[in-house]
This record gives sequence, C-alpha cells and structure tokens, in this order.
Amino acid sequence: MNLTNAAISGVEMLIAFADRGHRTFFETNQFPWVRTLETNWPAIRAEFDPLMRDRDRIPNFQDISPVQAGLTEGQQWKTFFLYAYGREIPANCERCPETLRLLKCIPGMTTAMFSILAPGKHIPAHRGPYNGVLRYHLGLIVEGAPLASRIRVGKTLRRWREGKSLIFDDSHDHEAWNDSASYRVVLFVDFVRPLPFPLSLINRLAIWAIGRSDLVQDGFKALRGDDERP
Repeated sequence: MNLTNAAISGVEMLIAFADRGHRTFFETNQFPWVRTLETNWPAIRAEFDPLMRDRDRIPNFQDISPVQAGLTEGQQWKTFFLYAYGREIPANCERCPETLRLLKCIPGMTTAMFSILAPGKHIPAHRGPYNGVLRYHLGLIVEGAPLASRIRVGKTLRRWREGKSLIFDDSHDHEAWNDSASYRVVLFVDFVRPLPFPLSLINRLAIWAIGRSDLVQDGFKALRGDDERP
C-alpha cells in the first residue's frame, strides 16, 4: 500500500492543527521513559563501544537510503540500525541486548539506530518525510567545545550532551554539525507522535502504509543484506 503525497500532506495538516505543529523541540519531561534511558545510558554506550572499533563495517547512511544521498558522501555518516519502521534487524539486535530492552520502554518506537558523524561532518538543511513521528536523540559520544556538536531545527539551535536527550519534530527544516575533532554518536529513535483519537488511529495507519512503501522496503532489504522482501 503506497499513500499518495496528497494523502500524506493531508494527514500532516491535521496533525499540525491538532498538536501545535509549529513546535520544533519538545520538553523531554513530557515523556516519562526518557529518564529510564538517561539513567541507563552508560549501558547503551558500553554496547556501542565494540561496534565503534569495527566502524568500517557499519553501513554508510547513503547505502541504506540512496534517495537521500545528497545529505552525505563517503564515510562521514554511518548508521547501525536496530529497528526500521517497526521491524527488528535481528543480527544487530543480538549484539545490543540491553539497548534493545531499553528501547522497548519507548511507546510507539518505530526506528532505532546508532548515528555516527565523523569529525567535521555537516548534514545540510533538509526536512523529514512525515510529522506523524517525533525524533529522539540520546548523546553517547559528544566531545569538544559546547557547541561543536549541534543541531538546528527551525530557528532553534541545541547541542548534544553525553547522557542527555533531545526530542524534536524532524519535519521542520533542520541541519546538524560535528565541528569537533572526534566522532559524535547518538542513539537515534523515531516514535509515534502522541495524538488524540481518532487522529492517533489515522496516524498509525499512515505510518503502517509508509513502512510498506517501495522506498522503505528497499531500504529494509539493504539492511538485511538480502533480496527477500519481509
């Protein structure tokens, strides 16, 4: 099932109207599960560290999502996926059992990965495809001056910090920088945006349909490393 662009735009308009859609960043204390992840961030970092030592084998972002190749090139942005649109990547999840357990505390979690930006990397301004999900970042490796690693969403600029969280609506124009001399790593999660019924049901149906679009299915096949459609 592939939704038309007009249908997606229509749902987005309803969501923006119902949920003050001009908000860029959200207060993390609105989401009780954030405290659980922040408390346990050292355990997540401990599972990530062995992956980082073998980072040359972690896929580049453009290898998973060729349609967004304009955002990056070479080895500058790597992504180690655990979930993609609600589907588990079994081989990767097996390597991160504690992270997997903590991710299951997030209601409506759809996508989760470790996002790794190389020193000097800038992700140019772009917009996420759909406002029915919100994005969560938990800082795992953030070094350098306070604003060396930062993200702009709309007109608001925030910085990452180790063990601290950001939640934002990535359907707004946004860009990111890592001007430090080290890698910047966050746990990157998309989760279903909380909405009142019946809009919540419409939103979940839209997410389900997007997850089964040809574009997403092709990316999922790339993550699985095979030609078999799930």
